[in-house]
This record gives sequence, C-alpha cells and structure tokens, in this order.
Amino acid sequence: MRVVILGSGRGGNAEAILKAQQQNQLGRAGVVRIFSDKQGAGILAHGQTHGVPATFLDPGPFKTKFDDAGETRHIDAISACAPDLVVLAGFMRILKPRFIDAFANKIINLHPSLLPSFPGLDGIGQAWRRGVKITGCTVHYVTAEVDGGPIIDQAAVRIEKTDTLETLEAKVHAAEHALLPAVIARLSMEK
Repeated sequence: MRVVILGSGRGGNAEAILKAQQQNQLGRAGVVRIFSDKQGAGILAHGQTHGVPATFLDPGPFKTKFDDAGETRHIDAISACAPDLVVLAGFMRILKPRFIDAFANKIINLHPSLLPSFPGLDGIGQAWRRGVKITGCTVHYVTAEVDGGPIIDQAAVRIEKTDTLETLEAKVHAAEHALLPAVIARLSMEK
C-alpha cells in the first residue's frame, strides 16, 4: 500500500509513521512521499532522515485553504505518486470537495480529540477547558464535513487531576504516535 503523508508542522506523527516503517510495523504499507504546505516545516526533515522524498508544495496565499492553483499543484503531485492512502498528519488546511474527490475514500486524518467531541482547531485545549475526564485522539476518513468523516479508530487518554495542559498535550501526542501507525498497518492488511 503506497502512502503519501501531508503535514504542516513539526512532523511528530510523520516521524512515528516513519519509525514504524523502519521497524517493519506498517504491515504492507510504505511511505513513498511527504509533502508540506509550509516551507521549512519540521516534517520535511523527517523525510530526509528516513530516506523518503519530502517536498514543499506552495498552497497559495490563503492560510487555511488552497487557492485553485495550489489545490491543483497538490492534486497533481500526490496523483503522480499513485497513492493507496493519503495521510493527513498535522495538515492544517480545510480540503475542498475537488481535492477530496480526487482521492475518494483514500484520505485519513488524525484529530486530537475523541470525535465527534471537540472538532476543529485546538481539540486538546477544547477538552481541557471543558473539564472532561477523558479525551484522546481519532483517526477518521476525510469527507467534506470538517472532522466529520467515518471514524476508523480512537485511543482514549484519561485527564488526571495532576495534569496540566502541557502534560495532557504530551499524553495525547503519545497516543497519536501509537494509533496512527497501527491504523495504517491495519488498513494495509485489508487492501
């Protein structure tokens, strides 16, 4: 199963996937390319470290979505990789129907909450401010509804009285780093 990863930031989840691949824990999946919409993003360095081509793609002038040319650049570059799975690992753009349709039923996203609770930005902070006792992370298929696609799997994280927002973020990120590679491995065995 050919996997393309899209990310915008440090690349912690991409690194977890690449480490799982290095340790033969991705089933029949293999990461063939990494793309970032942010020049100099940490995720690009992880690709270089693990021998996976990693490239910046210009998204256009908007902060949270593609312009038409940026969307076309991304669709063309990803399509050239012939992916079986497109993984959004900290990719901070809302995808339009044209992009989603180009990779129908092949795009998964990792979200830092137990969806359907706390969709959108800052899922961990939303859970923290609400005072819930359990949060976590979700891997789901991407649809036109932001964070509303079918859920593939989730991992729960208990919020202890001694937690701070920072310790909770670390716990959720650790859960993400375990869940996302496991989901990719499972999906690779189902193909």
